[in-house]
Amino acid sequence: DGMNILFIIVDDLRPVLGCYGDKLVKSPNIDQLASQSMVFTNAYAQQAVCAPSRVSFLTGRRPDTTRLYDFYSYWRVHAGNYSTMPQYFKENGYLTLSVGKVFHPGVSSNYSDDYPYSWSIPPFHPSAEKHENDKTCRGKDGKLYANLVCPVNVTEMPGGTLPDIQSTEEAIHLLNIMKTNKQKFFLAVGYHKPHIPLRYPQEFLKLYPLENITLAPDPWVPKKLPSVAYNPWMDIRQRDDVKALNVSFPYGALPDDFQRKIRQSYYAAISYLDVQIGLLLNALDNVGLSNNTIVVFTADHGWSLGEHGEWAKYSNFDVATRVPLMFYVPGRTTSPVSHGARVFPYLDPFSHIGSSAPQGQSKKVVELVSLFSTLAELAGLQVPPPCPEMSFGVVLCTEGTSIVHYFNVSEGKVEEGKEGCDDTDRCFKEEPFALSQYPRPADTPQWNSDKPKLKDIRIMGYSMRTTDYRYTVWVQFDPSNFSANFEDVHAGELYMMENDPNQDYNIYNNTSHGWFFKKIVD
Repeated sequence: DGMNILFIIVDDLRPVLGCYGDKLVKSPNIDQLASQSMVFTNAYAQQAVCAPSRVSFLTGRRPDTTRLYDFYSYWRVHAGNYSTMPQYFKENGYLTLSVGKVFHPGVSSNYSDDYPYSWSIPPFHPSAEKHENDKTCRGKDGKLYANLVCPVNVTEMPGGTLPDIQSTEEAIHLLNIMKTNKQKFFLAVGYHKPHIPLRYPQEFLKLYPLENITLAPDPWVPKKLPSVAYNPWMDIRQRDDVKALNVSFPYGALPDDFQRKIRQSYYAAISYLDVQIGLLLNALDNVGLSNNTIVVFTADHGWSLGEHGEWAKYSNFDVATRVPLMFYVPGRTTSPVSHGARVFPYLDPFSHIGSSAPQGQSKKVVELVSLFSTLAELAGLQVPPPCPEMSFGVVLCTEGTSIVHYFNVSEGKVEEGKEGCDDTDRCFKEEPFALSQYPRPADTPQWNSDKPKLKDIRIMGYSMRTTDYRYTVWVQFDPSNFSANFEDVHAGELYMMENDPNQDYNIYNNTSHGWFFKKIVD
């Protein structure tokens, strides 16, 4: 009678994972989950910044409908009283629980993580969270700094712990309670790392000797990148260790050796995260619930690691918008799992050798806004109806189509990306696409280009990704009435994936793009 849901959401994690083909990273527990899951290799967030992305996929509506492009409004007041995914499960008899960073805390979730609408009990936040930006990174001089690159001795940290360790402990505690509770549950667990600061237990550095770390394949600002598209990574410049490098704004490059250190720490933070995931999934085995719990693993957006001369998120490039996305559905992505079976034995990234391939894999282009309808369908609930064109007054509907029909299709048959598409509306009689967007305050990089407040937004970059291309138009935007004017195009980008997979050569100005434009406006 219905499955439980374990919904794992990671902050700022791009798909640098073994199961996504990364050769350097050590992520055995996430890879083990992938080996029992349907893995989507072309999944994209709707906006590459935390609060707008999370509110979008938790309500199943795009940022133009939630009207959240920054951190400073609550959709129920500002846009419409939209039901959320956890709220829908709660209304359907589930106990809904939130641990760590699920909703973005603050105004955008009403200072309550949308409790009591979305959650059965008040959400848990780790006490160590408040020290995230304190000076806890020991410099070469022995003093403490608020650095970007911050491997630490956990025993020296306030409380002797870190937020993600506490979140794992709380989630395991809740699983132990749920094992005796007969009620179905929807448990969302939000992990902070690899969000900056890159603060993680220092032993994980051992996994990544600096000499093995390369620079990004394209660490320069592309010649034909419109200035409006560039994100000047202000949040990184404000960290003590980066500040000390005195890099010129906006296009100055970080020194190569420091770029390697950032990349090294990003990888180390992922292996630290992998340990948390391993402990959590092992606990699911321990309480005997792996046979009747759906596990979803994803991230709110990606993170640039020096590609295009950029760092952090805040752009429409794949490195910022693409996310890992996998679904473990016992009996569907695996053969039936017997009660009490060990599906997820803990794997130690320091000693585990070998890798595991995903159970099933789809190259279909999909969007996080589809999570709500997909999870409802997988759980056997009625799938919320598609939203009408104007849906501000509609409490329950979604703007993302369920992607469950991609689970059954063997990739061999649909390699062309043309068949297996039974929803003609969504597919426009052709392959699906993902829509992302990003606001800017001006045509050139400003101190607030990464995170403009609503009142300062003047341009919106709408970006469409298909298997073959990424097409972006930067158009005039009026924040007073949330309107984009597609007659006033400030700049454009077009990258053809086949010969430019890293999106370095913008051919917008030497291509006729009427067809793309019509498609994005529709």
